[in-house]
Amino acid sequence: MKRKTLSGQIYTYFLIVIVLSLLSVGAVSYWQSSRALDDQVKQYMEQMVDSANYQTDSYLQAYELLSNAFSSNSDVRAFMEIKPDDAYEYYVYSDKIKKFSESSVQSVVTLYKQLNMIYVVGQHGRSFIYENQNLLNFDPVLVQEQFDNLMKIAGDGKIALLNMSIRPIDQGTVVTMARKVRGPSYGDENRGVVAIEIKLAELAKTWDRVSLGKEGFFFIVDDTGNYIYPPSMGLRKPQDELASLVLASGNQTFLHKYNGEERMFVSRKSGYSDWNLVASMPVEELRRPADTIRTTTIIVGLVTLAIALWLAYRFGRSIIAPIRGLKDSMRETEKGNWQYIDEIGRTDEIGGLIHSYNLMVTRLSDMIKRVYEAELEQQKNQLELGETKLERQRAEFQSLQLQINPHFLYNTLETINCYAIVQDSSEITEMVEAMAFMLRYSVQTNLEEITVANELNHVRNYMIVLQHRTGKEFEIDVAIPPGLLLEKMVRLTLQPLIENIFQHAFPDGVEPHHFIRIDARKEGGLFQVFIEDNGTGIQPERLAELRTKLEENRLAEPEETGESQGGGIGLMNVHRRIQMVFGEAYGLSIDSEWGRGTRLTMTMPETVRPRLRG
Repeated sequence: MKRKTLSGQIYTYFLIVIVLSLLSVGAVSYWQSSRALDDQVKQYMEQMVDSANYQTDSYLQAYELLSNAFSSNSDVRAFMEIKPDDAYEYYVYSDKIKKFSESSVQSVVTLYKQLNMIYVVGQHGRSFIYENQNLLNFDPVLVQEQFDNLMKIAGDGKIALLNMSIRPIDQGTVVTMARKVRGPSYGDENRGVVAIEIKLAELAKTWDRVSLGKEGFFFIVDDTGNYIYPPSMGLRKPQDELASLVLASGNQTFLHKYNGEERMFVSRKSGYSDWNLVASMPVEELRRPADTIRTTTIIVGLVTLAIALWLAYRFGRSIIAPIRGLKDSMRETEKGNWQYIDEIGRTDEIGGLIHSYNLMVTRLSDMIKRVYEAELEQQKNQLELGETKLERQRAEFQSLQLQINPHFLYNTLETINCYAIVQDSSEITEMVEAMAFMLRYSVQTNLEEITVANELNHVRNYMIVLQHRTGKEFEIDVAIPPGLLLEKMVRLTLQPLIENIFQHAFPDGVEPHHFIRIDARKEGGLFQVFIEDNGTGIQPERLAELRTKLEENRLAEPEETGESQGGGIGLMNVHRRIQMVFGEAYGLSIDSEWGRGTRLTMTMPETVRPRLRG
């Protein structure tokens, strides 16, 4: 693992703090400025469209007044009633309508410039067409065809704005304001149509004032999905995808991919003409100021980061350099070279640290000198005491040699056995042999892990001695499967539990209905040995006390008050010896019911035997 230096850590922390600060400030600034710019551009586009919408409605309302004047003029109404073949009445009323047209149009200069033509068409097929002081004659069939279209489209007494012209050459460059006209009597049915054609080129001067940048454009869609302006947009099919989006948006702003680029469209629907005035700009152009801010923020951030990192490097170096000098001096001190550091000119915390180091080196050198002298004196005293201690150990060894060793006990038991054979006493022979086997198993065996069969044999010898002592015969029920007799367990753990049962489970003596059963099983990687009896059991208070002591995981002391009477020493030591051999996860557990018996469980790991290769 690579070591982290203090300078690297300081530099890393400075880098993290600086980068996080720049990123957070830059990101928030960019996000806020971009959002403000987007809102500002959107608001600007909405204001431009609203202004164009207002001026357009103002112009159209002026033409509506002219249309109202024509539709309510008595000569126009009378013209609707002339006979189709009456040339005189046609001439008279045409002349009157012409004079009315000139007086009405020339009074308003703007109307004069923007007006293309005015025509009145009756159901009888006769028409009056006025084009700025000129009267025009059209093919009667063409006039009748346009009249039929106007009668179908124009509203009943209401203004209708139509993207059409009576003259094919003007198609797409004018917009027609049409209204149906009744006869002289207002109750009569519609007799004809008064239509005013307005030049889009003149009206477009108002729309062209909408400044939308190099890539922005402005267009108008009527309520049927036809493109009114500009003429190039009129070449698109009515009700195409863009027109449908405009009609569906109402007065809302939306984004749409137009001619391969993402654009923003701001739409405003005129309440007067039912036209949808739309301004469009590329999203890329809208975001250009935000991109400039982002680029500037990144450049300034990188420059600031470079300067900050340089300052961090200088600051870290001013701290690390004296610390490294202190570190090198301490390494020399570890080698026994008492090296002092120059502390002149340092009045900060590091200077105080260097002063403390120099003071520590001075005191350590004095202390080591004293310890060295004391060590020499101690070694001299130990040499003088060494001979006395050696004489004492020799005396203790001679004393130990005089003690009775296990071999003397074995020989003594063999001598007793020989006398028993001579005296023909099989009971003594059996008891002495069992006692000899128990003593040899307890003293001479150094293995901590032995087989279940060894422990059962030790229990059998114990039972032989016990039966001769008490004069009563008692059998233990061993229900261990033969396949488990070679499992490993801790030495001298089974016999102390059997002895504990005889001492405490049957305090009034062993009766014929009493039993002791030994069983074992392997399950889940564990090997368990069960010792169960139907004796007096353990009182709940005593059982809780024993379980608490088992949880303490320590050997019991014979001097502990009451342990010898309660059977605690054997249980505690068996439990702790199992843990000392196999680990803290194993040991002895007790289950008992007062008056009904006790069950002791020794839990050990399962023996893993190597597989034989065939």
